[in-house]
Amino acid sequence: MNHIQGSLIYEGKAKRVFACENPDRVLIEFKNDATAFNAKKRSLIEGKGRLNCKISAALFQLLELNGIPTHFLELHSETLMVADKISVIPLEVVIRNIATGSLCRETPINQGTILNPPLLDLYYKDDELGDPILTEGRLQLLDIISDIQREEIEQITRSVNKILKEYFDSLDLLLVDFKLEFGTNSSGKLVVADEISPDNCRFWDKKISDSKDRILDKDRFRQDLGGVIDAYQEILKRIENDSFHPG
Repeated sequence: MNHIQGSLIYEGKAKRVFACENPDRVLIEFKNDATAFNAKKRSLIEGKGRLNCKISAALFQLLELNGIPTHFLELHSETLMVADKISVIPLEVVIRNIATGSLCRETPINQGTILNPPLLDLYYKDDELGDPILTEGRLQLLDIISDIQREEIEQITRSVNKILKEYFDSLDLLLVDFKLEFGTNSSGKLVVADEISPDNCRFWDKKISDSKDRILDKDRFRQDLGGVIDAYQEILKRIENDSFHPG
């Protein structure tokens, strides 16, 4: 189906959202912009938007096949996807299978520690505030979601983690951690939104022992390791070579 690209609704660090002729749908454009540390570090990486769009589309389809509701409808082009228009919930839901990054900077937990059960943290989605972590009391004070919605969000996130962890394990990749965002569609249904890509997931190659060479995600940009596009391309290649991939 052809979708007419309408006016710009929203522009974020890595994506633009456009209106469609159907008021309940949007077109999401994946940009080549790379940002880290709440956009304090910026760059343009040619081809990143295309890779993230295709990876996200494939992973949203995988989740849908496993009964997880998402905002994804179809690919419009290599950098544009059609999605349900949603009311965004201002939360970032982070689930960690292996300790790294901010968890190791902020706690005495050692890099590489296996987290069993996985650690689930909620953050308030606000760049100007630095996306602060939410305590139980702060979450209640802000009244962002109901107790029932929180239970559903956490249950869906843990289900997504199980599906993706097992899937990437079959591709010889460790799913170290990832971030999900949620919203409600025009029917009021809670869905997984935004993207699922090396921009918001950490992947380590199981066959590589070197702590830097094994990284296949945005940490290559954060840590100035180079090879960002090669890493993202490797993730897409393994997905496309897998029998599940519908493309």
